[in-house]
Amino acid sequence: MIALYLVAVIAVFAVIRATIEKNTGRKLPYVNVMNFAIAGALVMLLDHPLSIVAAAAYFVGSTLEANAIASTYAGGVRRE
Repeated sequence: MIALYLVAVIAVFAVIRATIEKNTGRKLPYVNVMNFAIAGALVMLLDHPLSIVAAAAYFVGSTLEANAIASTYAGGVRRE
């Protein structure tokens, strides 16, 4: 149970920092931390063998989403 509380504290810290931060580039790592915390909390909260599959699916999807946002923010692929 201590691990769940620790994950919750880290997630709340990331939410606060992502909300306060004005620079989008500095905001993205905190958004990733929130995604990791949600995936970890899913595994710890749900008492079912498939919760690991659900957390893994959420983790992969949120990582792809974060990479797409970062790529778009960086300018994406430049075609000449």
